[in-house]
Order: sequence, then C-alpha cells, then structure tokens
Amino acid sequence: MAHYTPPVQGKMGQLIDVIVLVVLTVGALFVPLWMGLAGSSKTVATPVENPTWETLGQNPVQAAQYEALGYDPAGAHDLILARFDYSFSVSAVLIMVVVIVVYYALMLKFSESEYRDVIAEKFDSK
Repeated sequence: MAHYTPPVQGKMGQLIDVIVLVVLTVGALFVPLWMGLAGSSKTVATPVENPTWETLGQNPVQAAQYEALGYDPAGAHDLILARFDYSFSVSAVLIMVVVIVVYYALMLKFSESEYRDVIAEKFDSK
C-alpha cells in the first residue's frame, strides 16, 4: 500500500490562513464587547444616596478588603450593587441557531468533499 502524501500548501497560503485565523479569533473575542453583548452589568438595581459600607450591606471584613483594593464606599457603590441582566431576545436566539446550523452544514459539506478527494487520491489509482 502506497504511503499517502498530502498536497503541499505554499507559504503565501499558510500566511493567509494564519491572518484569517487571527482576525476570526480577535473578532470572536472582541465583537461581542464592542456590541455591548458581553462584560459586566451596566445597571445598578437601586442606587443609594451617600453610600456607606453599612448601607451597601458590607461587613467590616468586606469593607477592609474593598479598601485594600483602593475603593471607598462611593467608588464601590456600582460594583457592589450591579446586577446581571439575564434577559434575551427570541430573535437573537433564533439567529444564533441558524448560524450554528448553517456552520454545521457547511462543515459537513466541506468535510465530505475533502474526504472524497483523499479517498479518490488514495484508492482510485488501483
């Protein structure tokens, strides 16, 4: 049985592959942040006027830790009282489902054609 030798990719093709992968990785990491879809909460449940550690519900140990990090009650106010927003839109979920299904279908199609190419290259010469 002959040893399979895959086709050789040129240096320019490798460079383009690397650039595309880096762009896709950076996009996957930063686009949600730029669109405001990820990150910490941006709303405070109920703002407190003239906050103190006690009105923020912090005990002396917690207050000492916040102070060790450089926070005062006014500076830690938004950090302590911020709540995550768990709401979502049905349209965003449906779009994500469509994107995943299309991606899966494309990967199956490309994999099938590449698999057929390898099988043809390996066994059609006999």
